[in-house]
Amino acid sequence: MRTIATQTLREHLRAAPFSLAMSSGFFGFFAHAGLLSVLEDDGLLPARVTGSSAGALVGALWSAGLDASALEAELRRLRRADFWDPSPGYGLLRGALFRQKLEALLPRASFDGCRAALAISTFDVLGRRTRVVDRGPLAAAIHASCAVPLLFHPVALDGRPTVDGGVADRPGLAGMPRGERVLFHHLTSQSPWRTRRSMRVPARADMVTVAIEGLPRVGPFRLEQGPRAFEAARRATRVALDQPAAELLRLDARD
Repeated sequence: MRTIATQTLREHLRAAPFSLAMSSGFFGFFAHAGLLSVLEDDGLLPARVTGSSAGALVGALWSAGLDASALEAELRRLRRADFWDPSPGYGLLRGALFRQKLEALLPRASFDGCRAALAISTFDVLGRRTRVVDRGPLAAAIHASCAVPLLFHPVALDGRPTVDGGVADRPGLAGMPRGERVLFHHLTSQSPWRTRRSMRVPARADMVTVAIEGLPRVGPFRLEQGPRAFEAARRATRVALDQPAAELLRLDARD
């Protein structure tokens, strides 16, 4: 029997059920969706999904039943007007349009009945700690996990102000039980002042990390770069599946 030391990533993922964790990353949902679309093409479907912010958005939409092809189509149609609703408060955007978009996209309203076990990392402002949400309304949990401080108003979860899960759990692994076989998609930061931090990948037994460098930068005023980031992540993921299933697979989207 081949071991992880001799298996390709594809062989490793097919060998037994695995879980998928996806990190936070400003507008990184295009890249996460690109990776997930390749896994779906190959029938490599995770039994559990965890994530923060962009990772929570993509993981939750897929777990709730939105196939990768449908998710890609929605992302390609995304325009700033779909979520841009400036309003006075503890952040530039009220978030009402974003919430409406989520509720319209989600095939189901709650965590119950998702095709993969799902856990979303958020940040409890008053408690100053990560709060993992794995039950209740899906749209509220995703909205909270994506509420980037200063960009979006905080979101009330059980009456407590809650913001982006990446504040204290950038990898999106807080909701991942120990003992899981994990594929971790790590979005490396493209901000120079965060470079060193972004290179630190969590150590965890039986976890393979895919980190794709050189992805096009996407943001609210650079949404046209989103499809390029999606395709670049797809190409890199196809390459990764044929690589040895090492602890860390670092690829460059510019190659």
